[in-house]
Amino acid sequence: MTSIGNDTERRKIVMIGAGNLATNLGKALVANGHEILQVYSKTMRSASALATNVNATPTDNIEEINTEADVYIVSIKDNAMPDIIPTLCKNKEEKVFIHTAGSIPLTIFKDMAEHYGVLYPMQTFSKDKAVNFNNIPCFIEGNDEIATTTVYSIATNISNNVRHLDSNARKQIHLAAVFACNFVNHCYEIASEILNEHNIPFEVMLPLIDETAKKVHTIRPINAQTGPAIRYDKNVINMQSDMLNNNPLLKNIYESMSLSIHTTSQKMTNTDD
Repeated sequence: MTSIGNDTERRKIVMIGAGNLATNLGKALVANGHEILQVYSKTMRSASALATNVNATPTDNIEEINTEADVYIVSIKDNAMPDIIPTLCKNKEEKVFIHTAGSIPLTIFKDMAEHYGVLYPMQTFSKDKAVNFNNIPCFIEGNDEIATTTVYSIATNISNNVRHLDSNARKQIHLAAVFACNFVNHCYEIASEILNEHNIPFEVMLPLIDETAKKVHTIRPINAQTGPAIRYDKNVINMQSDMLNNNPLLKNIYESMSLSIHTTSQKMTNTDD
């Protein structure tokens, strides 16, 4: 992976999708001088919500996509892409098509478009939580010089952290992000539910969460690991596992996670020796 610099060329864009990522990306593009001509979503309500924020025209009809754009950015559910892309790309041979998914290969556009690429911003997005795109890692790819230059231009215009990455490597980045973000956030929710059952506010966890996150900025996660699993304290592990007997799913998560932590710790110990 190699870092690349900034580009300031502005483009006319159509956003396909109006979800969390599309909303944040659309706002970032407009804030940096790009023009969003149109927003498509399967519901007019969602299309209108984003279109209002980026001064664009909404539509819920893929057959009515504006043909005057330079770039079409597809930011929808992965399983919806195969149905949308053929219609979207039809009769737009000179245009550039970009998707924003972590696990979908560049080649999903193959035989549908001439110029196509990927712009994958690796961050967790929510519609009602603004993010600063400047430091978000954006991983890009293009099938030819026109597509690569276009994706490069757009990405470096909104982020100072842009890297070339092929589809196979991007899948690994996305998998790692699922563990580092989605699974961790779910663990927060599990903790919240355990606390709620005993009328304890989740806020008591925040200093612990913040300190854990700070540590991995300066040391490896394995070196930051604490708790009964890394010590393999069977008394505590068995007691806490038994506390989850009424919830077999959580009990399984607890035991599997504890085993994974201990196994990883043992591997590191053997390597250090």
